[in-house]
Amino acid sequence: MRVQRKRKLDSGAIFVAACLVLALAGGGCSGGGLIGASPEAEKPAPPPPPQPELTPPPVDLAGRWRLAAANGGACFMTFGGVAGAPGGPAAQGTIAPEGGCPGNFFTSRKWTFEDGELIIRDFKGQQLARLAYSGDHFQGEDASGTLTLGKQAAR
Repeated sequence: MRVQRKRKLDSGAIFVAACLVLALAGGGCSGGGLIGASPEAEKPAPPPPPQPELTPPPVDLAGRWRLAAANGGACFMTFGGVAGAPGGPAAQGTIAPEGGCPGNFFTSRKWTFEDGELIIRDFKGQQLARLAYSGDHFQGEDASGTLTLGKQAAR
């Protein structure tokens, strides 16, 4: 006859075994599992804000314009358009400033026409000015005061 001995498990071995089972199931003894992630990390990112609707400006912006600041500084900028509706003016485009622009306008690179206003942005996409169309020019303000943007007559 065979005598079976009962093996005695200590509490440390039971703890290790329980942690292993929980870790494989996605939980764990330390609050985070080896497999899977915490519920907070699985939340989807919020959707990006809606983009403003771009509409063509009341005039074709393609060409050379003069930007003048109330403090006396002025420069010329060449506006280019990104293809808009066939035969119509573009709703966004590029800017190539010439030397001597007031304030930070020497960094102007992009324009969009949003919500009835011309928005001038720098090379990082930061807004430099918002200008509204008034008669034959655009007018607005920046940190230094009033700005006027008028079309340069063809030579």
